[in-house]
Amino acid sequence: MAEHHFHLKADWPGGRNSDGYMEAGNLKTKISIPPEMDGPGVGTNPDEMLLGAAATCYIITLAAMIERADLPLDEMSLESEGIIDVTNGVFTYKKIIHRPTVSLKSNADSNQHEKLKKLVEKAEKSCMISRAIKGNVEMELEPALS
Repeated sequence: MAEHHFHLKADWPGGRNSDGYMEAGNLKTKISIPPEMDGPGVGTNPDEMLLGAAATCYIITLAAMIERADLPLDEMSLESEGIIDVTNGVFTYKKIIHRPTVSLKSNADSNQHEKLKKLVEKAEKSCMISRAIKGNVEMELEPALS
C-alpha cells in the first residue's frame, strides 16, 4: 500500500477577525474569515479551499477518465458553487454543485457521447475529495455536454 503525505503550515497571529498565512506545497496564501461571515476577507478561507479541492479533484478525475476512454476531447471547463447553511449560528457546508462544460470534437460518434455522459457522473463518485466528504456535503452535477 502506498501512502502520500501532504503537509500544511499555518500562522495565525490574532483573534477571530485577524488574518493569517498558510503554506501547503505550491499553495501559499493569506487566510481569514470571508466577508460573508463577517470576517476581513483577506486571502482565501476554508470554504473556498474545500470548494477548490472538490472542484479540482473532480475536473482532474474527469480528464483522466476521458483520456483513458480515448474520447476525442475538444474543450472542458468547470464552474462550481459551494452552499453554506447557517442555522442558529452554526455554519454547515451544505452542498457543492459542479457545472462541467465538456465538448467532444465534431468527429465524435453517439457511443462516445454516451460514454462521456457516464464518465461525467462517474468522475464525481470516483474523486477522492468527493469520497472524503460523502455523507456530510451533498454533491450535485449540472453538466452541459456537446
